[in-house]
Amino acid sequence: MTVIQKKADNPIAHLSAADIEIIGKELDAIRDRVLADRGERDARYIRKVIKTQRTLEISSRAVLLFSLFPPAWVVGTAGLAVAKILDNMEIGHNILHGQWDWMRDPKIHSTTWDWDHVSPAEQWKHSHNELHHRFTNVVGKDNDLGYGIMRVDEDQPWHPMYLGQPLYNLVNAAFFEYGIAAYDLELGHNLKQGRHKDPEFRARARAVGRKIRRQVLKDYVVHPLLSGPSFLTTLAATFTANLIRNLWSHSVIMCGHFPSGVETFEKTSIEGETKGEWYLRQMLGSANISGSRLLHIMTGNLSYQIEHHLFPDLPSNRYQEIAPQVRALFDRYGLKYTTGPLPKQVASAWWKVIRLSLPNRRSKAAEPLAPAPLVSTTTA
Repeated sequence: MTVIQKKADNPIAHLSAADIEIIGKELDAIRDRVLADRGERDARYIRKVIKTQRTLEISSRAVLLFSLFPPAWVVGTAGLAVAKILDNMEIGHNILHGQWDWMRDPKIHSTTWDWDHVSPAEQWKHSHNELHHRFTNVVGKDNDLGYGIMRVDEDQPWHPMYLGQPLYNLVNAAFFEYGIAAYDLELGHNLKQGRHKDPEFRARARAVGRKIRRQVLKDYVVHPLLSGPSFLTTLAATFTANLIRNLWSHSVIMCGHFPSGVETFEKTSIEGETKGEWYLRQMLGSANISGSRLLHIMTGNLSYQIEHHLFPDLPSNRYQEIAPQVRALFDRYGLKYTTGPLPKQVASAWWKVIRLSLPNRRSKAAEPLAPAPLVSTTTA
């Protein structure tokens, strides 16, 4: 078994290799049943969400033409924020995962869809679909976990630079779409390696620059100008809507991979990983958010992060349906299904960020002078 290092508090120490492969087969069966049942009701769902989002965005921008009046500003800003959240979470994220490619609709397809985001779709698909979902919570492989700037595990050696990670995380939350674009571009790594003149990197950087210019022009020039005398208030409204969208998206992502009870893994732990072990890593490396149907839609159904990481290409509206089956599998094999209400999960994730910014109180050994690779895995 190579998923996680054997130790006293290992949450899978009681499982045999045969158990793990049976878990994989049972999860395959759940996936196959949904694939066989996809159809018109799923297509109606995504088309309805897209129509709702577009109607809300257009009407909110129309209201903001009169944003000099405080009630119009509040209503327009709130509506635009919700429209942007829907565009990023339930629509863009899931379409770009290929969840709706089976419909063969060229307007709702992972190869043609663009979203209200500064990260180019193709770059996001590579960093998110191919890297994050493949190397979920593997420190040093999955930079989506801490975007390469945070200490994410107690066994990761501490360095004074980590004292600032609560602030780094707050700034990242406020400008989350730009953090994602930098992550998709592997900006820090490429600059550190001196690849800023590499033709491939420069082409990708230009693509990001074009996308940023297009977004800034739309949000902060064209729409405010259309508001005439309401230019400045519409500008402020758009900035506020983007800020709300970024803070919400960041919170949802943090709740999915960072609360107490979620495992992290070292690089060597995935060598020779079987499909059953990959499934198990998704189960242990993800957490859910409990709440209403509206909350699930507003999170892009990433409130079912466990189910999403097990089946990233299944239609998002099916996660709520299969969650009881997945949870029953956890219970049957003595595994912890990490979930909780949004305030609890957000608080847990932020407490972990703050706690890991400080040296381990239990450690008496001298701290290294610089960050070093993770050498073991823990439940944080």
